[in-house]
Order: sequence, then structure tokens, then C-alpha cells
Amino acid sequence: MSELEAPPADVVRAHVRAALLEDMGSGDATAQLLEDRDAEAWVVCKEGAVIAGRPWFDACFLELDPDARIDWRVTEGQRVAAGTVLCTIAARSRAILSAERSALNFLQLLSATATVTASYVEALAGSRTRVLDTRKTLPGLRLAQKYAVRAGGGCNHRLGLYDAVMLKENHISAAGSITAAAKQAKAMHPGLPLIIEVETLDELDEALGTGCTRILVDDFDDAMLSEAVRRSAGRTPLEVSGSVTLDRLAALGRTGVDYVSVGALTKHVRAIDLSLRIGKPPLN
Repeated sequence: MSELEAPPADVVRAHVRAALLEDMGSGDATAQLLEDRDAEAWVVCKEGAVIAGRPWFDACFLELDPDARIDWRVTEGQRVAAGTVLCTIAARSRAILSAERSALNFLQLLSATATVTASYVEALAGSRTRVLDTRKTLPGLRLAQKYAVRAGGGCNHRLGLYDAVMLKENHISAAGSITAAAKQAKAMHPGLPLIIEVETLDELDEALGTGCTRILVDDFDDAMLSEAVRRSAGRTPLEVSGSVTLDRLAALGRTGVDYVSVGALTKHVRAIDLSLRIGKPPLN
């Protein structure tokens, strides 16, 4: 995959400092018992995964030892097999032991997000449909998880409530109609993307007439989706939301929809099994 855009350094630093403060508090009581000396360590991935989270991992060690050196053997977004040595670390022994848990927490979480995303992307191979994330992220770690989605080959939806207008059922009901709600949105936020959610084909037709940026079709069956694609005729991108599961992806891809948005990429994550070990990695 192409090189990932680096996350903002201040965002990574803030995440890392919060994690280390949460874990260490006034100090690592156990590490303080040990002699602080130069040491080495290595990290192994104990299951197949797509790796993501290197900036956060590195920053954990550098925060405690600015002279720490992390030598990576894999790239962001790379798929690895069980038993792969991911990196080696050279730093002060106390820094390695104190940063270990936070560093692994970031790497195992973000690799999990990237791995799940990659499975959805692969299920849509050969179709035009692209995978989007949602705002269903861990509080405080949205930018990190959205970065991991990109590492897995997915695309990012809006970052929050501020960078796009999304008109859903309650907004439309309050305004009186899709047309009225869209007119109001364009008048108030002319520079923002406008996304409209529809639940019927009649609502789709009305939304197509607004000139919106994207239409979100909620809980359409495959026949309705195919008809929605025909009616939109490439005028406005269509996004499927709701009931998007791995076993349904192939059928969704065949309808020709532009996007599927999947909350499970970031909210149903099972951490990848990683282990940090002191010393040098095995030669093989």
C-alpha cells in the first residue's frame, strides 16, 4: 500500500502522555527497584495481523527515554504471520519496562482495527465499493483508530460533528422535508459536505434533487440497492449503512454502491496478541 500520512505529532504525544500518566501515576514502583542500564528488547506478533500504530508505540519509549532507538522490521499496513518479530528496542531498562504496557496497548488496538478493516476491504475486492469507518470509536482515540482504518486499506468518513452535515430522520422531520432540510443546511454551512440519509426510494429521488454530496441508504435490501444505483446513475455517491456484515459484502459490491460504512471496524475490536521480551530476538 502507499505510504500512510503521518498522524499529527501533537495528537500522538497527547495520547501517549495520557496513557503513561494513567499507567505510571507518580512513578513505576516496580521499575524503581531495578538498576537503570542500557537494555534491549524485541516484540513478536503471536498471530496473523495487519500492523498499525508504530507512531504511538515509538512515542511511548521516546517519552521516557529520548535516546531510545526502535528498529522496525515491518511497515505500517503490512500483513504479518504469527511469530513475526516486529521490531527491536534499545533504551534504558526502566524506560523499556515502564513504557511496555502502554506501547503494546496502542499497537495491539490499532493493529486490530487495521486487521478487521483489511478483511472487509478484501471481501470487496474486484468491486467499486469502498469501506468507510464511522464515529463509533473509543473515546479520545478517534484519530488513532481512523489512522488504523487507513492502514488496513479503508477510507475515513467524517471526523466528527463539525466537518460535514449529515441529515438523518429526526433532522428531516424537524425541518419538514428532505428538500427543506437540505436548503437550510446549505444556507448555514455552504462549505461543508452534505450527506442525506434516506429510507425509501421516494426519499432517494427527493435527495437526488438537492444536489447533496452523498446519500446514505439505510437498511435497503439488495434489490432496492440495485434500483437506487440505477436511479442515481452516478450523479451522487451512495453509501450503505446498517446491516453491513462480512458475509453480505460480496452482494453489496455487486449492486455497485460506492461505499459501505462499518461501525464494527472501530467498536468491535479484539486486541492482537503481542509480546515484548527483554534481550535479543532469535536469529531465525
